[in-house]
Amino acid sequence: MNNRPLILITNDDGYQAKGIESLVRSICHLGDVIVVAPDGPRSGMSSAITSIVPIRVSKVKEIIEDCDVKIYKCSGTPVDCIKLALNQLTPRKPDIILSGINHGSNASINVVYSGTMGAALEGCISRIPSIGFSIESHSADADFTPFMESVKHITVDVLKHGLPEGICLNVNYPDVKKLKGTKVCRQADTYWSEEFQACVDPHGKNYYWLTGMPVNRKPELDNTDDFWLSKGYATVVPTKVDLTAEEFIREFESRLAQ
Repeated sequence: MNNRPLILITNDDGYQAKGIESLVRSICHLGDVIVVAPDGPRSGMSSAITSIVPIRVSKVKEIIEDCDVKIYKCSGTPVDCIKLALNQLTPRKPDIILSGINHGSNASINVVYSGTMGAALEGCISRIPSIGFSIESHSADADFTPFMESVKHITVDVLKHGLPEGICLNVNYPDVKKLKGTKVCRQADTYWSEEFQACVDPHGKNYYWLTGMPVNRKPELDNTDDFWLSKGYATVVPTKVDLTAEEFIREFESRLAQ
């Protein structure tokens, strides 16, 4: 009987991204690893699923050096990858789901849009301890070396102790050469000041590129992911699937009763 943990890995940058390879390398000795990841970039997919076209999946012949791992590429979204893996590709329920390492921050409000975190939240829905990992650098050749021990440490802790039902972890790393430490904190109160750059194609038709900058409504708060990332710390935000604002239920109930 195989007593090694079963680790399911996905991302939203595609199965060939450096981040997912670095993640696999850092934890592959901890258990049996199955990678089911999109066949190309799927950033900003959040918890999107594919419902109007078929999803195709195929095993990839590429082997990550020194790691015994099964790798599949999928035509769907990160959440599709998790759903398909759990239903068709894993021999049993995984002990943990890891998503990332994403090229680009998923701190603060980015958690809402992130395909990386969409996959982690899907793991939550299936009652599997899940972690999303991201770094602030968007570079395709980002250096993940300074964070590998932290990734392994957090993964080992969750494998050993688990997570409460309905809670996953949103882990972000600053773009630094050496971490100052790790802070468990809340997500910052931010929003995107979204602007669209208007352009005209050679046929005279308008098109738009999404641009914009994140705006922190409360930059003075020192217990948020944005604050600690700016200081060179890794951040861990426990994140819930249940979006119910329980503190508002009775108030709104009483308003409707008037």
